[in-house]
Amino acid sequence: MPFRIVSIAAHSGAGKTTLSEALLHRCGAISRAGKVEDGTTQSDHTEAEKRHGFSITTGVLRLTCGETEFTLLDTPGYADFVREIRGAIRAADSTLVLVSGVSGVEVGTERVWATADRFAMPRVVAIGKMDRERANFFAVLADIKSSLKGPVAAAYLPLGEGADFRGVVEVLTGRVISENGEEDASALRAALREARETLIDAIVETDDDLMTRYLEGEELSTEELQSAFVKAVHAGTLYPVIPISAVTGVGLSALLDLMVAGMRSARERGPVTGTDGQTRDPLPDAPASARVWRVSVDPYVGKLAYLRVWSGTVKPGDTLRNTTHGVDIKPAHLYVVNGKDLTEVPELRAGMIGVLTKLPDLHTGDTLADPAQPIEYDPLLLPDPAHTVALHATTRQDEDRLSAAMSRILDEDPTLHFSREPQTGEQLLSGMGEMHTVIAIEKLAALGVNVTTSTPQIPYRETIHAPAQAQGKHKKQSGGHGQYGDCRLRIEPGEGYAFKSAVIGGAIPGKYIPSIEKGVQDALQKGPLAGYPLQDIHVTVTDGSYHDVDSSDIAFRTAGMLALRNAVQDARPALLEPVMLLKVRAPAQFTGDLIGDLQTRRARVQGMEPEGTVITVSAVVPQAELQNYSADLRSLTGDRGAYSIKLHGYQDVPEHLAKKVIEERRGAGE
Repeated sequence: MPFRIVSIAAHSGAGKTTLSEALLHRCGAISRAGKVEDGTTQSDHTEAEKRHGFSITTGVLRLTCGETEFTLLDTPGYADFVREIRGAIRAADSTLVLVSGVSGVEVGTERVWATADRFAMPRVVAIGKMDRERANFFAVLADIKSSLKGPVAAAYLPLGEGADFRGVVEVLTGRVISENGEEDASALRAALREARETLIDAIVETDDDLMTRYLEGEELSTEELQSAFVKAVHAGTLYPVIPISAVTGVGLSALLDLMVAGMRSARERGPVTGTDGQTRDPLPDAPASARVWRVSVDPYVGKLAYLRVWSGTVKPGDTLRNTTHGVDIKPAHLYVVNGKDLTEVPELRAGMIGVLTKLPDLHTGDTLADPAQPIEYDPLLLPDPAHTVALHATTRQDEDRLSAAMSRILDEDPTLHFSREPQTGEQLLSGMGEMHTVIAIEKLAALGVNVTTSTPQIPYRETIHAPAQAQGKHKKQSGGHGQYGDCRLRIEPGEGYAFKSAVIGGAIPGKYIPSIEKGVQDALQKGPLAGYPLQDIHVTVTDGSYHDVDSSDIAFRTAGMLALRNAVQDARPALLEPVMLLKVRAPAQFTGDLIGDLQTRRARVQGMEPEGTVITVSAVVPQAELQNYSADLRSLTGDRGAYSIKLHGYQDVPEHLAKKVIEERRGAGE
């Protein structure tokens, strides 16, 4: 039986899970379609998904349509769960991109489209929610063509829209497919003629022979065009668009026909290439290879590693080499998954999605291969976290268990980061967005670790803006050998830290210069304004004196510390704050709101890049102004925006704000 692995991807709220349920029901895999709001869907089966009412993990669903078996990977819509989205798209052979017939292309649509592009993924585009008020197929189709790169063309047109959406018309043949029997499509005659010309142009561009004949004026048969259409969709050189309603079922039969005919199988995908240029044919008798595309931790079963088998056949007891980490594993049991149910199977063949259990040495992105013929596939690249919270254990017992619990969660989700900020001492949890960290904290609670959160402290720094010189002298006599160290330092602003000696004539023996530097570094840890670390200072030892008996390493270390502290006072010390490079993607209609909001955050806008109906705004923004940006952006754009941040450097804090920070720091006893 031929089988297809299809990822379903879209912006949050476009209706992926509802569509998955409708397809399962239409093919007889379930007797009744569940509802997201009731928590009864096959895909969203975890307690967190039922509680929140949206997908958090990728649902793996199996159905049979005629003679074709499908594995559907229902991905989350929230960009916070990018690991799940990218892993599922990469594990599939084709992608079904769902676009709302009301909202059109959104930031999440653009993101999954870019991921599909990155992996050269063939795709079918379904415009959903065509039964909704204000649904507009032709407007959304134009939106797709202007916003998303690639050969997009309508393969079906809607018969009616909104409450009147009652069928679809096949563009190439004019055939009407309706839930209500025969329908009159005469009102679509002009639109159908134009759509057919556009589709034929897109088809012949994928076939040189057809293109030549077409340009020579030869009439191409519908059968030839249909054959070339299927080949083009398989190859990813044409992305067909179809209107549907998952709620009413209109268009689903046509969509399934399109998925059966147009979406490629693993074998049709062709050889897979490793990082060293080796290839593996996607055949059951080839050397075994697979990639772990997601990992989850089940409270009862333990660790579950989801595999996409790229080549060969894996059987229980086979030794597999984890070529990513250089260790061997021997799975005792193999499973396939359907919703929340695991079914043990005697083998996993090329082109299948399988699950291995209770193997601690498996991580997202790992490659597994036949030890006799190893291969490694490139890792799954993931973006840096964008949202951070400080964690505070509720009790001492929670504190003791926090690190171990976080290790389990990080093993499941590598897009989360957990660290201790050395300057503030806070334990920081970073994720792709506010919802991502909320879900992680809920997972901690499920593991018996309760925490509260707060906005992280800003790791301010201090620096100098003028050169200065000063002496540091440490002299102490308490009976017996005393302590004597004396040095003069010159400091000046400069990038990074630098230290050198310009002492001449043996005023300070060379053996004490390293001790002076240690004292300088001690003093750099606490600046004069608010006790924050000093940076961007170049230090030169210019002179000093010593005592044959009383001088020592500790005396000169103390002298170096005193000299730096004295010099900094006269060097125009200043408070620095971290600034971030922020990139925001949102529908272009929000450009004015985004810029206005950034101006209130002391941002310096670096540029704006329009891409169809989506715009990317780049700006350098103080970290202190981005502490709640995840929630603010969601409110500003109606959850249609996304962003990324990374450290860009440090800059002076404006005087009025610096004064406030310094007063608060001193008031806290720092």
